[in-house]
Amino acid sequence: MSNDYVSVEVTKILKDKDLIPPQNLAMAAAWIMGNYKALNLKIYDCSKSSSLTDFYILASTTNSTQSESMAQEISRQLKNNGHEALSKEGIGTSEWALIDFGDIIVHIFQESARDVYDLDHLWRNLPQLSIPNEYYFSATGTEKPKKADEGYF
Repeated sequence: MSNDYVSVEVTKILKDKDLIPPQNLAMAAAWIMGNYKALNLKIYDCSKSSSLTDFYILASTTNSTQSESMAQEISRQLKNNGHEALSKEGIGTSEWALIDFGDIIVHIFQESARDVYDLDHLWRNLPQLSIPNEYYFSATGTEKPKKADEGYF
């Protein structure tokens, strides 16, 4: 996935008139996570119940490399759009990475650690934002199959 493509898509989400800030930040982070093949992606809306933040975004990954690249891409893209992370914890060194942007807090867990900390249970009564299917990476299947002698030279 090219950096230009990611930048264009993130900018579209951040400028979407249907998304009220900081919901646009949460959705942009979720788009990046979905396109970096995050598992069990959720956005919890705690804007009415917490003074700490408005949205918690949670996702699982299968390995530390995936987790680190996802965290770095979220930080880079939001910074490029004027949203500097206030704090980053555990990126590349832990099973749980946390990026605090003030209005949103991103949690990236390796699969094995998510059940241990069980934030989903802690926040089970909070409303969740719906994440559109197009936010998730998937093979579209739109490529035409090549003939046996086509496309080799």
